[in-house]
Amino acid sequence: MNFKSFLIRIRKSFWYLPSLYGFIAAILAILSTKLNVYIVNQETLFSIFPRVLFTDINLAQIILSSISASLLTMTTITFSTILVVLTTYLSEFSPRTLQNFITDHKTRSVLGIFVGGFIYSILLLLLLRETTTTTLFIVPAIAIFISITCLIVFVFFIHHVTNWIQVSNLIHTITLETIEKINKDLKDRKDVLEDAPWDDWESDEIKHITPTEYSINNAGYIQYIDIEGLVNQATKDDIIIRIEKQVNDYVDHDTPLLSFWTLSPNKIEGDYYKFFVIGSEQAAVNDIEFGLTKIVEIGLRALSTGINDPNTAINCIENLGKILTKLGNKHIPNSYHNDDERNLRVIYNKPDFSDFLYQCFFQIRQAGFSDISVLSAGIKALTLVAQSNPKHIKEIVWEFAEYIIEGIDQDSLLSLDKRYVNKLLEALANTTGHGKDFEAI
Repeated sequence: MNFKSFLIRIRKSFWYLPSLYGFIAAILAILSTKLNVYIVNQETLFSIFPRVLFTDINLAQIILSSISASLLTMTTITFSTILVVLTTYLSEFSPRTLQNFITDHKTRSVLGIFVGGFIYSILLLLLLRETTTTTLFIVPAIAIFISITCLIVFVFFIHHVTNWIQVSNLIHTITLETIEKINKDLKDRKDVLEDAPWDDWESDEIKHITPTEYSINNAGYIQYIDIEGLVNQATKDDIIIRIEKQVNDYVDHDTPLLSFWTLSPNKIEGDYYKFFVIGSEQAAVNDIEFGLTKIVEIGLRALSTGINDPNTAINCIENLGKILTKLGNKHIPNSYHNDDERNLRVIYNKPDFSDFLYQCFFQIRQAGFSDISVLSAGIKALTLVAQSNPKHIKEIVWEFAEYIIEGIDQDSLLSLDKRYVNKLLEALANTTGHGKDFEAI
């Protein structure tokens, strides 16, 4: 594991921010005791502060012990609230959505503030000492100010939880995160110059060469792959690499992780294991595919017989349409990664737009398109995607629409249902340029 991978793993940890806040609070507690001595011993500075802010050692200890006990109670309540939210996410939404709340910056910051406030108060209680020159203390007033801040943060956290526990807000948040990821990772199609077919001659050339397989010594799930690091290392070794596994796939010493094609008689000296993070559990990867999966699972859970909430499923379908509309206008990079001289170095299979479209709707089609309202929402979402995307995306959308039509049980539809569905399908056919191919069901 390289240093970059290690930092990513640390920052995704739930305890990253609470630990950081706790460390800062410990430093502030030490500095506060020194500042207290300095203020008390400087007559000019001492006269600036109101006398009500200064207490003797007995009152200071009582205040600090009360504050530390209260903050510990608030921290416990916060933990309990988090567990309640996580239980709700597991039972009502999707196990994949747990990470949205756990890794949320506001959730971890609130917990970090409580942990920091408790550590600050308890350390002050330990460090405060009465001396011949220091009989008054201002740090309890600082601790009171911090406790009031923690109380305000606690009220904010309750409001934050009530918003997060609403499924519509959760879907909206996942949608915004996914669209942000699309805008960050993918370029607009008009800004990308596609490679000519002859620029990828290496991918055909290596088909006639037997590759060398590369495995690892331990077992676990792939949590992260450093593509850029692999490209740089492959450039140094003058080889071509194909990554045989995807993120969240399970690997062990018998599983081929990489395949090497040597373009020269150079010996492969690079340590390629350091470009992978292998863990005991699957990673909650913050990528486009994972965001789509979470919304789909919320929709499927809403369509289950135990919940039977088609309106939530419709909300999921509408947001999937928004994401696919944005994705269709982006250049989805191919599976080939070149070095600075445009030589092929790494092959890593990636989904294209048709894969994303199928992933979004094939399960929902099977589970919920027997409901007219859900079917209508799906057709409208496809129409939205086709309206603002280029011709080849329209062709993919129409192909998928034909797949949906194949699965419609026409015998179970009543006359008005057929009229309504045909109207939507005709609008979709006209939008995709297949108005002549449309046949009413």
